[in-house]
Amino acid sequence: MKKYAMLATALALAVILSGCASDYVMSTKDGRMVLTQGKPELDKTTGLISYTDEQGNHMQINGSEVSQMIAR
Repeated sequence: MKKYAMLATALALAVILSGCASDYVMSTKDGRMVLTQGKPELDKTTGLISYTDEQGNHMQINGSEVSQMIAR
């Protein structure tokens, strides 16, 4: 019975932590919509926004090309 309680606790913790990670939609000035996994990060020295796309690839885009960033 203790085994099931630990499994249920681990499952509940995983569900709670997965709810904390928000995906974002970035719209670019040329009209594209870029879907990301997690919050994109801006590198202030280079002006590039780093993000992970829906397929899990690490990508970068020039910050001046992004017109809006919305959590979904």
